[in-house]
Amino acid sequence: MTYLDLYASQTNIFSGVQRTFEEAKYVVFGVPFDSTSTYRTGARFGPNAIRQASQNIETYSFRSGMDIENILLHDAGDLPVSIDTLKTIADTRRVIEDILAAHKMPVALGGEHTITLGIANALGAKAPKTAIVSFDAHLDLRREFLGSTLSHTTFMQIVSEEVKPAKIFEVGTRSACKEELAFAKKAGIEFFTSQQIIRNGSEQIAEQLKEKLSQFDYLYLTVDMDVLDPAFTPAVQNPEPEGITTTSLLDLICAICNKHVIGFDVVEIAPVYDQGVSAAVTAKVIFEMLCQLEKARNPVKT
Repeated sequence: MTYLDLYASQTNIFSGVQRTFEEAKYVVFGVPFDSTSTYRTGARFGPNAIRQASQNIETYSFRSGMDIENILLHDAGDLPVSIDTLKTIADTRRVIEDILAAHKMPVALGGEHTITLGIANALGAKAPKTAIVSFDAHLDLRREFLGSTLSHTTFMQIVSEEVKPAKIFEVGTRSACKEELAFAKKAGIEFFTSQQIIRNGSEQIAEQLKEKLSQFDYLYLTVDMDVLDPAFTPAVQNPEPEGITTTSLLDLICAICNKHVIGFDVVEIAPVYDQGVSAAVTAKVIFEMLCQLEKARNPVKT
């Protein structure tokens, strides 16, 4: 052992507790990419802001009865990205493939939502048996936007047509154009609007979602933090009014975080637009997801 090993370490790691890659069950990595952003930029600063916030949140989850310190996490750091969208998507795919091949769960920190395309591309043979659940204010089903056919506004349409998952569900929707609604109907993409969640309650929507998801072998979850009302996460790249609350989001997510989940990402935080509130909410969401997943995969025996 050298003095470098003894005295130098990476301090900005998610949760502040680092396991080796070999012993970890969950592998966190960041994709600091926001080159296709069309309103506010800054999601490239999201991964590190989320990590910093995560180190200042108490580790025990009252929702699950689990403690994040007991979960085997490895933070692999950030993907070196450029402004080349296709390269970033391809590199993200390769990283996810490595994590899945090692039989570990990937946890990606965005970055803009386009990175989810790279993750979905890595599903391979699992794709036809996988339901993708996207918590997002937007459908992201455009064919083209501002001259680009590959961006945070179009990636889910590409996932639907090229990855071909068994099913796509979108939750928290409140912003769409006619083109997207037509595509969703044609492609069989189901969505739950924020108004449905607010009026009917997160418990009722969670039960409906659980029933629909019960037929699939695998689940992949992607969370765009603009699914929340800007009152809860003002620092997102595309804020949209009339969103759901943090509590409703956690109720919905935790209801479907079961043993069929093979990975998740949390994206679109742009921390320069507030004083750390949005990053803290994002870190809390990830904590609760990890705790709920660990509880589902390893139920505590009484």
